[in-house]
Amino acid sequence: MSKYPEYDHSKSRAWFDRALNVIPSGIYGHLGPSEGLFLPLEKWPLISSKAKGTYFWDMDGNRYLDFMCAYGPNVLGYGDADVDRAAMEQLMAGNCTTAPSYKMVECAELLTDTVACADWAFFMKNGTDATTFGVLTARAATGKKKTIFLKGYYHGNQPWAMKADYPGILPEEVANNIIVPWFDLDALEQAYLENGGDIAALIAQPYDHGNFADNRCATKEYWAAVRKFCTKHGIVLIIDDVRAGFRLDLAGSDHYYGFEADIICFCKALANGYNMSAACGKEFLRPAASSLSYTGSYWMSAEPFAACIACLNKMKALDTPALFRRLGEQLTAGLRDAGKTHGFDLVVSGEPALFYLRIANDDSLMLHQEWVAACVSRGLFLTSHHNHFLNAAVTQEDIALAVDIADDAFSVVAQAHPELDFTV
Repeated sequence: MSKYPEYDHSKSRAWFDRALNVIPSGIYGHLGPSEGLFLPLEKWPLISSKAKGTYFWDMDGNRYLDFMCAYGPNVLGYGDADVDRAAMEQLMAGNCTTAPSYKMVECAELLTDTVACADWAFFMKNGTDATTFGVLTARAATGKKKTIFLKGYYHGNQPWAMKADYPGILPEEVANNIIVPWFDLDALEQAYLENGGDIAALIAQPYDHGNFADNRCATKEYWAAVRKFCTKHGIVLIIDDVRAGFRLDLAGSDHYYGFEADIICFCKALANGYNMSAACGKEFLRPAASSLSYTGSYWMSAEPFAACIACLNKMKALDTPALFRRLGEQLTAGLRDAGKTHGFDLVVSGEPALFYLRIANDDSLMLHQEWVAACVSRGLFLTSHHNHFLNAAVTQEDIALAVDIADDAFSVVAQAHPELDFTV
């Protein structure tokens, strides 16, 4: 018998049905159900009403302990008072103005002082904007066409970063993409030779944290070798730190792994939910970055810059990377133990600040999806096939609650499958 009754989602579902009438897919992209990850659909809240700290509430008034953190932007806690105060003060003073605010300069100064490899900063709105900027800069600097990707990559949703079989993508838009396996240094050299050296950039996340597979952490030795390869061949090394940025190391995830990127891209944790992204780069790329015709109507809005300054300073004061490692290790140990109690082999992979979960009892992953849905419908928001996030508002009580709900969900799934004989 579950001690956490399942939530009713009738009002949230009614709002989603309204959305379907006026928005393609109702909720598009990975935040919605169209990708097939929210199964069964009736167990998921699709529309929210409010959020605070590490919780959000749906339209039915159900509360969720949220370890997706809006897929990353919630780094300090929803509605952080210090960040919101700075943003609101700037909003009252001026936001989107003809001449950009001095806050843009202050924000760039803080970023270049914080990020180890940064000699300059360039601002945008989305992670895709930042990675696109990185590749354009590399092409402009080198005069070359091709880009090396690591297998399983995701660097945004512009055509250059997608795959040929995606709807709407033309083969010629990805014709200059070279894909090599993670951690295979010989494959890098082979790709360079096979393409006649016509390679502008290598773009990669700081470690292998893709979806539908256990995450694999990198080593300092691996990145030292990749750095040497790129330097040797004049290839611009771009680190996509959109997801992991500031969660492993406030100086950048390249610094965490002991090397320096040529360009590093940030977004999610920059401003605690205020809409901005950034690319930081080395001095030798400044002329190429300056040469680009690349901007947007709201890219120099001042409110997010004020939020970013407050967010970065607070992350420094809290030492959030160390905090997230401690919390992540504690939470995932509790989840593993809860699973073991009921006969489940819960595999935890990746860095503790961005942990990935997989129930290994079932190769189809359907058992994993069933457990996640049981958690979500009882108030613990996880997702089936994505890494998870910590935020600085998480308390010891939150971790205890998360483990307790997870334990309850494990018991529910075990009872639903007597044929699998979950015995300890």
